[in-house]
Amino acid sequence: MRVKPAIMQVNDWSDLQAFLAIARAGQLARAGAALGVDATTMGRRLRRLEARLGATLFEQTREGQVLTEAGEALLVRVEAMAQAASTIAEGGSGTGGLSGTLRISTSEGFGSWFLAREVPQFAALHPGLTLDLVASSGFLSLSKREADIAVMLSRPKAGPVVSRKLSDYTLRLYAAPAYLREHGAPQRPADLASDHRLVGYIPDLLYDPSLRYLDEIHPGLSAGLRSSSINAQHRLLAGGAGIGVLPCFMGDADPGLVAVFPERRILRSFWLVTHKDTQNLARIRAGKDWLLDAVQRQREVLLPPAD
Repeated sequence: MRVKPAIMQVNDWSDLQAFLAIARAGQLARAGAALGVDATTMGRRLRRLEARLGATLFEQTREGQVLTEAGEALLVRVEAMAQAASTIAEGGSGTGGLSGTLRISTSEGFGSWFLAREVPQFAALHPGLTLDLVASSGFLSLSKREADIAVMLSRPKAGPVVSRKLSDYTLRLYAAPAYLREHGAPQRPADLASDHRLVGYIPDLLYDPSLRYLDEIHPGLSAGLRSSSINAQHRLLAGGAGIGVLPCFMGDADPGLVAVFPERRILRSFWLVTHKDTQNLARIRAGKDWLLDAVQRQREVLLPPAD
């Protein structure tokens, strides 16, 4: 349901401020604390605003309040109003900056090994914005408004989302020198099947089909040491447990690992995904611009030149 045109007639800024605080905090109590009032007052202001608009702005969940489609549409307008008010308060200088929370869902490796290094720059540009970097084995749902931006391993085929390629990246085999000294370096990919211990994902716990790597090295390869976590796989490799596939931005950054068959690379892509109803919110536009800039500046980290 879309917000009715009557929204432009709403003149009670305190109710809109309450709405904005709830949208940012996700809970009435936390929103009330931010404004210095109790949750009952926040609920009363929200109900009054919804009555004026003739629209339900939030769904009640176990975790708190989640924006409805009408709420998402209103949020775009109210954030623009809040930004304008902030600019006026600053004497027209435009230094009010972004506020609220930006939640980005990424794969574990990209979030912890690549993106975390870029966070200080973003934080310096937007000191009033809280950044949630959710780097895990799996992705939060944009459709359910669990995240504002997702950096995914495959392009979504359905849902109320907008996606574009963020960057290609490469992966290859790595091992610790100690492992290769003990077991010998494989001379051809077929040697991996019989003479070496492989580290990889647990097949039935893969959260994306693009994580199936080993068949691209040599048909029929399977891992004997397995984990759902790419960071755990990295630690196994660094500890000399075997040979396994890592993104080059992880493997090349670890001086305790060497590439095995360095000329054999696997190509994958990251996709930048946002919800179609919130993609134009100021904080989300800022997050997208930051991600696009980061991968452009660090292109050789994601796609290192041939050795």
